Amino acid sequence: MKTKAVRLYGKGDLRLEEMELPEIDENGVRVKIISDSLCMSTYKATVEGPEHKRVPDNVAENPVIVGHEFCGQILQVGENWKHKFSEGDGVAIQPAHFYKGSQMAPGYSYRYCGGDAQFVNIPIETLLADCLLPYHSDVYFHGSLAEPMSCIIGTFHAMYHTKAGSYEHQMGIVEGGKMALLASVGPMGLGAIDYALHCERRPSLLVVTDIDDARLARAESIYTVEDAKKLGIELHYVNTAKTEDPVETLREISGGTGFDDVICFAPVKAVVEQADGILGFDGCLNFFAGPTNNQFKAELNFFNVHYSYTHIVGTSGGNTDDMREAIALMNAGKINPAAMVTHVGGLDAAAETTLNLPSIKGGKKLIYNQISLPLVAIDDFEELGKTDPMFAELSRLVKKHNGLWNGEAEKYLLANAKQLS
Repeated sequence: MKTKAVRLYGKGDLRLEEMELPEIDENGVRVKIISDSLCMSTYKATVEGPEHKRVPDNVAENPVIVGHEFCGQILQVGENWKHKFSEGDGVAIQPAHFYKGSQMAPGYSYRYCGGDAQFVNIPIETLLADCLLPYHSDVYFHGSLAEPMSCIIGTFHAMYHTKAGSYEHQMGIVEGGKMALLASVGPMGLGAIDYALHCERRPSLLVVTDIDDARLARAESIYTVEDAKKLGIELHYVNTAKTEDPVETLREISGGTGFDDVICFAPVKAVVEQADGILGFDGCLNFFAGPTNNQFKAELNFFNVHYSYTHIVGTSGGNTDDMREAIALMNAGKINPAAMVTHVGGLDAAAETTLNLPSIKGGKKLIYNQISLPLVAIDDFEELGKTDPMFAELSRLVKKHNGLWNGEAEKYLLANAKQLS
C-alpha cells in the first residue's frame, strides 16, 4: 500500500514523500498512525544524519522514517501475532527496545517504521521486545505523550540515595523529601511537575525555577500552589534571574538544608552549577537535559561529593515499564500531559517543523498524521477563528479546558480538518 512519510536522507535532509509500504507477512503488524509528537531527539538525529548512533550509515540510499512518539490503531496482524493483537486495537510505542544490544529504534533506524507517516510496518525487534503497547483510550495525543512522560518517570526512578553503613543504593526520589526542578517550565519540565505532584512517591517541598516570567506564570496557572497544598506539597515558583544569588535563595526556601533531589532541565553551565550548589546531604542531581555540544562541562563540588555524599546521575529515556506506568496514570486521570502541547499541525507540517524546532517557541508540537494543516499555535486559535469556523470551535474547546489541548478538541480537529491527499 501507499503511505506518505517524512524520511531522512542525510544531514538536514528531510523529505515528505509518498512511498510503497511492503505487505506484511506472518510476523508483521501494520499500524495506522493518528498522532506523533515531535521530539528534540529527532531534530538532533536530523542534524547529525548518519553520524547519529541510531541512524544507519547508508541512510542516503535507504532513507528512514523519522518520529518516535506515536500512537494509532492496528490495521493488519500477521498470523504469528494474532494471539496478542487484533485489528482496531489502539497502540503506543516504546522506541527504545535495545533488542539484543542493538541501538536501532523506530523513528531513527527503519525504512518502514517511524512516527511521521500515515501507515507503518512495526519492526520485528519491537514486537519481540514487547514494545508495541496496548493503548485503551480514544484520546490519541495522550498515547503520543506517553513516550516523553516515560522519560520523566524514568528520571524519577533513576534518582538514588544511600544509607549510612551500607553500599546499597535506594532507588527513587525521597518520599516526603525536598525536590527542586531547575529550568523546568518547558514541555518536559511541565510533565515533571505533573508527575511530582501526582505520583505515589511525592516530595513535601517542590521548587520550580526558570528565568521567564510568562512561562512561569503559565506553569503556575496549570499546577497551582493551592492545588499542590491540597496534596500535601509546598510548591514554589522562582525566577532565578531576579535573585541576586540563586543558590542562596533556593537553599533558604529549603530551610537551609538543601534539596534531596534536584533535576536539571537545561544544558546550561550556570544551571548545572546551581543544581550542584543546592544539593543537601546525600542529595542526588539528575542531569536530564541532553546537550548537543559533546564537550559540555560544568564544575562540581567534590568536597561535597566526599563529605556530604552528593552524587549525580543522567537519564535520557524511559523503559517499557515506565511507559506502561505513564499510560496507566493518564488513563486513570491522575496525570494530564496536555500542558506540554502548544502547537498542532498535519503531517505536511512535520518536516519543516522538525528542522526548525529549536527556533519555534513553546512546548510540544503535535502532528496529526492523517490531516493536512500548517503548524498552528494553540494561542492563535482565537484570532484565526475570526475568519475560520474550525478554529473558532477549537478555540472554544481549548478555553473550556483551561487553555489546554484536549480530547474534545482532538476529535473535532480529526473530523473537520482537511484530509491529507
